[in-house]
Amino acid sequence: MTPEVAAAVLLAAVTHACWNALAHRITDKLVGFTLIAGGGMVIGLALVPFTAFPAAGAWPYLGTSALIHLAYYLLLMKSFRLGDFGQAYPIARGTAPLVVTVLAAVFAHEVPDGWAAAGIALSCAGLTGVALWGMRGHRPNWAAIGAALATGLSIAAYTVVDGLGVRASGSSLGYIAWLMAVQGWMIPAYAVYLRGGRQLAPALRPFAGVGFLGAALSVSAYGLVLWAQTRAALAPIAALRESSVNRCSCGNNFAAQGVG
Repeated sequence: MTPEVAAAVLLAAVTHACWNALAHRITDKLVGFTLIAGGGMVIGLALVPFTAFPAAGAWPYLGTSALIHLAYYLLLMKSFRLGDFGQAYPIARGTAPLVVTVLAAVFAHEVPDGWAAAGIALSCAGLTGVALWGMRGHRPNWAAIGAALATGLSIAAYTVVDGLGVRASGSSLGYIAWLMAVQGWMIPAYAVYLRGGRQLAPALRPFAGVGFLGAALSVSAYGLVLWAQTRAALAPIAALRESSVNRCSCGNNFAAQGVG
């Protein structure tokens, strides 16, 4: 992995942790993720005229990824409703690199060498430590842990699918633009189905600015990851991407406890 790729993934990690923290601050999770997903769709549609159209081989991956992202958003909302951010977030993010390593070996024929494998293991161990720190003094919330683990599996699935898709697309920017455009309507449509437009619209307005900022951060973070996946193996990128989660999650743990 070159220094440029590593820097891009580290920036994506920080950006991703920030948009998740913003989403967590919106008490109504359906409202928060509706704004973030819908904002991502608007950004994607705005980018489409200025990007290359993905090659035909990328579209099966795009469609599959959109469905997996829908599952990811629903599971992440459930994780945040059931458990503390400092517990759910590191479990979800820490599960993914190990699963990505296995899936990448099977589907992309990428087997990490000794140093890369050690780095992946260290990343996952660090995130596990953050999760355990957040659980100290409390009985485990097994429902929240289960939802967070399922979220991690969905993260691993879309990471590998999109890694293969962006390589087939011929344009990482075109791929992220179309991915946002294709998937972005799903959560807003689900929210309208559950609550109806008249009830949902007033709930969205107070958080519109925060939601759009979260959307911009989300698109930027994943766009950087997709670019990196065209230039390096999937598993090390997945592990490095989670390196800032320790700081973000620990900060939320301390804040929840009145520390700092």
